[in-house]
Amino acid sequence: MTKTPQLNLPDYISKISEHADVRAGSPMPLGAHESDGGVNFAIFSRYASHVRLEFFNHPEDAAPGRTIDLDSARNRTGDVWHVWLKGIASGQFYAYRVDGPYEPNKGHRFNFKKLLLDPFATAISQQPSWDFEAALGYDPSSPGKDLTPSKLDNAGTMPKCVFVNDPFNWGGDQPLRHPWSKTVIYETHVRGFTIHPKSGVNHPGTYRGLMEKIPYLKTLGVTAVELMPVQEFNENSVTRKNPETNKRLKNYWGYDSVAFFAPKASYSSSGGLGQQKLEFKEMVQAFHKAGIEVILDVVFNHTAEGNELGPTLCFRGMDNAIFYSLADDKRHYKDYAGTGNTVNANHPVVRDHILAALRYWTVEMHVDGFRFDEASVLGRDSTGKLLAKSPLLGRIAEDLILRDMKIIAEAWDAGGAYEVGSFSKRRWSEWNGHFRDEVRRFWRGDDGMLGLFAQRISGSADIYSKSGKGPECSINFITCHDGFTLNDLVSYNDKHNEANGENGQDGINANFSANYGAEGGTKDTGIESVRKRQIKNFLLTLLVSRGVPMLLGGDEFRRTQRGNNNAYCQDNETSWIDWTQLEQHQEIYRFAQGMIAFRRAHPVLSKEQFYTDTEIHWFGSQGGSPNWDGPKEKSFACLIHEDEQRALYLMFNAGADAVDFHLPPLTSGVQWHLAIDTFDETPHDLFAAGEEPLLKYPQTYLLRPRSSAILLARKPQSQMGKGSK
Repeated sequence: MTKTPQLNLPDYISKISEHADVRAGSPMPLGAHESDGGVNFAIFSRYASHVRLEFFNHPEDAAPGRTIDLDSARNRTGDVWHVWLKGIASGQFYAYRVDGPYEPNKGHRFNFKKLLLDPFATAISQQPSWDFEAALGYDPSSPGKDLTPSKLDNAGTMPKCVFVNDPFNWGGDQPLRHPWSKTVIYETHVRGFTIHPKSGVNHPGTYRGLMEKIPYLKTLGVTAVELMPVQEFNENSVTRKNPETNKRLKNYWGYDSVAFFAPKASYSSSGGLGQQKLEFKEMVQAFHKAGIEVILDVVFNHTAEGNELGPTLCFRGMDNAIFYSLADDKRHYKDYAGTGNTVNANHPVVRDHILAALRYWTVEMHVDGFRFDEASVLGRDSTGKLLAKSPLLGRIAEDLILRDMKIIAEAWDAGGAYEVGSFSKRRWSEWNGHFRDEVRRFWRGDDGMLGLFAQRISGSADIYSKSGKGPECSINFITCHDGFTLNDLVSYNDKHNEANGENGQDGINANFSANYGAEGGTKDTGIESVRKRQIKNFLLTLLVSRGVPMLLGGDEFRRTQRGNNNAYCQDNETSWIDWTQLEQHQEIYRFAQGMIAFRRAHPVLSKEQFYTDTEIHWFGSQGGSPNWDGPKEKSFACLIHEDEQRALYLMFNAGADAVDFHLPPLTSGVQWHLAIDTFDETPHDLFAAGEEPLLKYPQTYLLRPRSSAILLARKPQSQMGKGSK
């Protein structure tokens, strides 16, 4: 018997391995990934009959340089179509065509004429003139419109996916994991933050421009930036014009994703042909070096493909019946996001896709958390019913990769769901819409707001405790991207959205705002004095409240949108942050910065537990309990104990008259010092730690109209400041 000679392992592998340049490939992982010296491409499509992979030499090419037709026997495993190719380098442009039944009444909208984006693409080529009209999957001239497929090929106008194999040097970068108790969030728009000509950066409107402003954010004192959508979207999807200028409007905010894994190309100063992925990583790395976390506002509830008359860009052309929640007739879409379609988030395939995207941004892009737009949509099943235990929301909370991530829900949707206080598990924090509305109403002087305002500043236990959540689950905010800025909240009685081209019908009407005597800008010093005081009151309230404060970018120096409370389509000076206002409103900036520092200096304000009866005591102006049920009551105070010898006394007066507060007695050797009074002009409105002056009259404190004040109870400094009231 002849013995077979043994081979060493490399020779053995070479002998039995496949050496073709095009191979069957693997169904996992989905997307385009380097493997065995080549690149494996894999996409999901259950009902497809034919899949073609096309490669392009230039992103605006209409004709591919190479095509690969996938064989259903050789290149398909289950519902995944796959192929492996040799010789694919970073920067390669590619896209798919997928054929199958075009039967809208059965939910199928396959159209081989339409070039499709890879749902897992990590970069999309920048297409400044991208128009969705060429991507319509139906024939707009046919009698039934979407009942007839379009025969127009859109390859020349469609952006392409970019393969990027990037061995980025993170230099030991790790997640910061700031506890909620030390978190102060700053919400901003990547482009809008620095695109203004007066921003003073070398790379305006980009990730790198945002990096240039890190020292500013560090000095302000915030610990996290929450970036409005950076998942790739088409800024040219809005077709209306501004009736005031006749210029075409833009999809400025970006709540219309076309690719869940791809960072926005036009936000890259380095180029939009794959460079955006690397520049985004550089930005995150720079923020982490400064001790600032990066939270992404993500949109998984709908896509830019809209309703049955929308474009075919990706999911619709790959498996419409699975990716979207369809109406009973399946031709139309359920719409719980108010945008035309609803992602079928709790279908196992779609759920896995969303989880994969979250893991990608976590592992590959090093972000620190996510704010989920209209998150209640993600808790609905395919019929639209809100699930008591959503599989997707539970998986996000318990996922082995996402366990340390900050996860924040906008706990409502356009379908009528409002789940603030009860959204999924305790792991989920929530934008607290009650905080926004009730704090606004209190300071506007509405009747009957005393008790609700007290609940909000003490952590909203009335909202969160019943579901087992703590105050860290409450993301407190006065303003956000959606609605008035803080300056406009105290400058306008009504919204002014005419420039949006919707006849003023868009944007919410319940703003709970006031103009104090003039609509918009004014030179009246009396009105301006009230407005400044109210802005300070809002900033103070936000930063002394238990929960997690979120500041809208530019509010710290009175950014205005001139009364537009829905500036989603205003890529212009309406939305851009005007940095000249920082110099004009240094008093407000100083106060905002000082309040963030005050919160940091008094950790009792931000504990991740609700106040106990021994930690906080409530008082009316005369020293007894507040008249919580008095509809006309506009003032009260609370005493917060820091330790045996230190305490804070917070006083609030939303009324039009001054109120004389009787102060609680103190133990021997402890005296009252003035820390903050919003009625006073700078620098006497807020004193730095250790410089708070001793009160001349420690028995009472006169709190003037529409103002708030904070006293410190502590042993006096060896050198006392100038006496106060």
